[in-house]
Amino acid sequence: MIFNFSYIFIGTLLLLLISAFRILREYERGVIFMLGRFYKVKGPGFIIVIPLIQQMELVDLRTIVMDVPTQDVISRDNVSVKVNAVVYFRVLEPDKAIIQVENFYDATSQLAQTTLRSVLGQHELDEMLAERDRLNIDIQTSLDKQTDAWGIKVSNVEIKHVDLDESMIRAIAKQAEAERTRRAKVIHPEGEMQASEKLLQAAKTLSQQPEAIQLRYLQTLTEIAGDKSSTIVFPVELLKNLGR
Repeated sequence: MIFNFSYIFIGTLLLLLISAFRILREYERGVIFMLGRFYKVKGPGFIIVIPLIQQMELVDLRTIVMDVPTQDVISRDNVSVKVNAVVYFRVLEPDKAIIQVENFYDATSQLAQTTLRSVLGQHELDEMLAERDRLNIDIQTSLDKQTDAWGIKVSNVEIKHVDLDESMIRAIAKQAEAERTRRAKVIHPEGEMQASEKLLQAAKTLSQQPEAIQLRYLQTLTEIAGDKSSTIVFPVELLKNLGR
C-alpha cells in the first residue's frame, strides 16, 4: 500500500513539474498571477509557471478583425438606416486587458456598436453616403480613446454598408433627378448668354470688314446647297464687291 502511494506521489509531482514549463509563441504573452495578485507579464519563449502558486492568462497580441453587427441608426436629419462595420484592434498591454475588463473582446464589440450609433447619429444621411473616410476616422478616434484604459489599440474602422429602405431610395432618386433638372435650367441660359456675347463680338468684327460679311454670305450659301444641285442667285452688288 505504501509502495503504491509512493508511485502516485511521484507521478503527481512529475505532472506538476511538467505543467510548470510553458512555451509561448512570438505573438503570445502570459499574464502571471501569484496567489491571486498580479505578478508580471511573461513571454515569448520558454517560461516557468509555479504550479498551485501561480496562474497564467494567455493573451494574443495579433491584430483582431471584428465584425460589428448591423445597427439601426437614426441620422441627424431623422432618416433611419442600417449600418454595419469592421473594426481592427490589438492588445498592447496584456495586463490591463485581463485586469481592467472581464472579457476585452466582448467589451470592445459592445463598445463598437454603441460608438457606431452615437457617432453616425450626429451626421446627416448625405454625409454617411459621401464622407465615409472622415466618419471612419471619427469612429476610430472615439473608440480608441475609450479602449485605451483596457490596454487596447483600435487601429482602423471601416463602414461596410449603409442600407436604406425602398421608399428612401426612391426619394433620393427623385431628389437627384430634380437636382439635374435644376442644373440644366441654370446652365442653358448661361450658355445662351455666352453665345449671344460671342455673336455680338462677331457682328462688331464683321461690321468693320465688309469683305468678311460677303465671304460669310458665300459660306452660308454653300452650306445651304450641300451636295444637291441647286441654283444660287448672287446679288449684283456682291459680285461687284468681290471683283474689287
